[in-house]
Amino acid sequence: MEYKDYYQILGVERDATQDEIKRAYRKLARKYHPDVSKEADAEERFKEMAEAYEVLKDPEKRAAYDQLGANWQGGQDFRPPPDWDAGFEFSGGFGGGGAGAASFSDFFETLFGQQGGMGGGGFRSRGEDHHARVLIDVEDAFAGTVRNLTLHAPEVDEQGHVRTRERNLNVRIPRGVRQGQHIRLSGQGHPGMGGGQAGDLYLEVDFKPHPLYRVEGRDLYLDLPLAPWEAALGARVKVPTPDGAVDMRIPANSQSGSKLRLKGRGIPGKTPGDLYVILKIIQPPADSDKAKAFYQQMAEEFDFNPRAGMGV
Repeated sequence: MEYKDYYQILGVERDATQDEIKRAYRKLARKYHPDVSKEADAEERFKEMAEAYEVLKDPEKRAAYDQLGANWQGGQDFRPPPDWDAGFEFSGGFGGGGAGAASFSDFFETLFGQQGGMGGGGFRSRGEDHHARVLIDVEDAFAGTVRNLTLHAPEVDEQGHVRTRERNLNVRIPRGVRQGQHIRLSGQGHPGMGGGQAGDLYLEVDFKPHPLYRVEGRDLYLDLPLAPWEAALGARVKVPTPDGAVDMRIPANSQSGSKLRLKGRGIPGKTPGDLYVILKIIQPPADSDKAKAFYQQMAEEFDFNPRAGMGV
């Protein structure tokens, strides 16, 4: 997927004010509007400009986009980091892209098209609800905890530049919280108008990448390395879980890729998830004369062709 430099598309600096961005877009729109432009690529350029303006005119989208940085070199290999928008406050979520968003690029869709409108509202005395995605450790869902989270709220200063205001909140992470679940903090959204009630803040929970576990719903998945003799002969081995190591019996003649289940060892809940153990047989290296001789002996002793079913 190609990275889009929206500032370059509109011909403005990254520290441009919101008014400068608006003026640049209007100037280019007059030049490349398909109804009046004689340029051969007018329609494509106009769509590209409209997409760039859709992001940069919105302080919330712009502030999150800026976190990707200015050092991408283009090309077809861009993939946003999984935590690229974590910790940013948005009023009503990204909310998609408005009228022309359906024709925007895969780049736009990847960043903003899946966030969906989670709220927002019209002009009223009660403050708007805010939303933010936060990252926690998988282990936090097992015991519950209190985490100090830093959130960034985009806003426009008096000179028209987009800035971010930080605030720190102590947030109680409930035991058994699921990926995608929302934690509501009453009164922590935008202040109300004329002394009206403040909106709420909704934190969407996501899990940080873990070196051992993958999360699917309430279930966890763990790749468990095995020596060939453990898989062939069967064994009892220690298996890590977020609640501590447990003993697991490995059946004899187990194959790499086999899946074993530790019932109820997933994320807690009324019906707790399970922990699925995926067996991965690790072959010792033939890095000594003794090891090479042993592998040669195996080749002579075993009447075994792993490609027998392939017709070759």
